[in-house]
Amino acid sequence: MNFSVLNSACSVCSLRRIAFFAFCLAVATAGWARAADGYRVVNAYPHDPNAFTQGLVYIDGHLYESTGLNGRSSLRMVDLTSGQVQQKFDLAPQYFGEGLASWGSTLIQLTWQNHVAFVYDRFSFRQLRTIPCPWEGWGLTEDGKSLILSDGSSTLRFLDPDTFHERREITVKDHGNTVDKLNELEYIHGEIYANIWYTDRIARISPATGQVLGSIDLKGLLPANQNTNPDSVLNGIAYDAAHDRLFVTGKLWPKLFEIKVVPAKAKLVPVEKPK
Repeated sequence: MNFSVLNSACSVCSLRRIAFFAFCLAVATAGWARAADGYRVVNAYPHDPNAFTQGLVYIDGHLYESTGLNGRSSLRMVDLTSGQVQQKFDLAPQYFGEGLASWGSTLIQLTWQNHVAFVYDRFSFRQLRTIPCPWEGWGLTEDGKSLILSDGSSTLRFLDPDTFHERREITVKDHGNTVDKLNELEYIHGEIYANIWYTDRIARISPATGQVLGSIDLKGLLPANQNTNPDSVLNGIAYDAAHDRLFVTGKLWPKLFEIKVVPAKAKLVPVEKPK
């Protein structure tokens, strides 16, 4: 046997082993996350470009919307196809409307910094009562047992729908990094979908652990020439459970979109772990 060849081969094997262990160490140190899912537009519908969308709900064939800004906040029932407002309740000027959720035959609307939520009859829009809310109101949804509230931080709170008493809370994290600026919420297929304020992303969150399970990148959904206001950011998620339809829009957007999520190709992308 040629020992010089054998020694050379062993050296190559050793280098490969070192390279492999270095790769494993790098993976363990950096962490890995799944690439963001994409989207396909199924339909585009007209949307009031003056509606500062803060909450969106689709239930029993009707689209409900909460709009914000002092003096312009409202609760609306909107015809999906035409974008026409079919029913409307205007909030008093001191209130800044925020997230919206349905609960039984009622709609529950948050306010931003007024520390109160409004409960309406879903059919007449008659305001039934108010509920004190100790947190800022951003997004609101429900999982059939609790309301789920975001306040702009990385915390999601699970609340008693009648009293707003906090039952539990989760901290949203993506591979150890907290994810804040959680805004409008929707509960879909056992996951919490959340707009991340001032981004084109929707995070998919485990309601049990707060772990980010994945995300949807909606970059380019609204053409740049239709989005000239810096506050016209993606905000508004509604799900039609009866027909498996997902709707998204944004603040002051002239369009509301029905989309299908396109799963990302199976690949890994590195992310930094907290130091």
